[in-house]
Amino acid sequence: MTIKLGVPSKGRLMEKTFDWFGARGVKLSRSGSDREYAGAVEGVEDVSLVLLSAGEIPRELAAGRIHLGVTGTDLVREKLVQWDQKVEQLAELGFGQADLIVAVPAAWVDVDTLDDLDGAAAAFRARHGFRMRIATKYHRLVRDYLRMGGVADYQLVDSQGATEGTVKNLTAEAIADITSTGETLRANHLKVLAEEPVLRSQATLFRSRAAKLTEADREAMRGLSEMLGV
Repeated sequence: MTIKLGVPSKGRLMEKTFDWFGARGVKLSRSGSDREYAGAVEGVEDVSLVLLSAGEIPRELAAGRIHLGVTGTDLVREKLVQWDQKVEQLAELGFGQADLIVAVPAAWVDVDTLDDLDGAAAAFRARHGFRMRIATKYHRLVRDYLRMGGVADYQLVDSQGATEGTVKNLTAEAIADITSTGETLRANHLKVLAEEPVLRSQATLFRSRAAKLTEADREAMRGLSEMLGV
């Protein structure tokens, strides 16, 4: 058996992950065509590369089907209930930084804080007869954040893409989404609440607490950990 390392299968996240491991003496590479999800590992023994979508990696870690995985903090905390009992955070990799934020129309000049949002939500329900809609794909994280912030009269509506456009399209009154520069928000006439974000996320190396390890696997894990400095 070998240590299975799950890495995002494409794009900048894959490239940056390859660079991070390569700088520590572990060369990761794709093998075959771009349509094949096969990879190779050089520089360390008994480690195999598994290429997955970033969204799949939390589930595979929790199920114990991979031993290590690189994915965003936001995905692990959103997809895994009691995430810290299922995975261990080993290292933040220093790229893929983005904030999960709550944003409202820029025209809402009196709404800058969670207290303001709670008041606006109550007024919206009194005026329209239904709860203010907040579009997001991060239901668990946003619900916990709003509850701790004392926001009550709202409903979350699912949005798996182009979330910033939901307000303009009149399918939501506010949004909660991941952003790195805020440019798309501004282009859609949205402003971020002047609060700490729901979550500050970045690419992170996680270890599965469920994956089974033989003694040989433990030795391979120790060797890899020494090389990576985690």
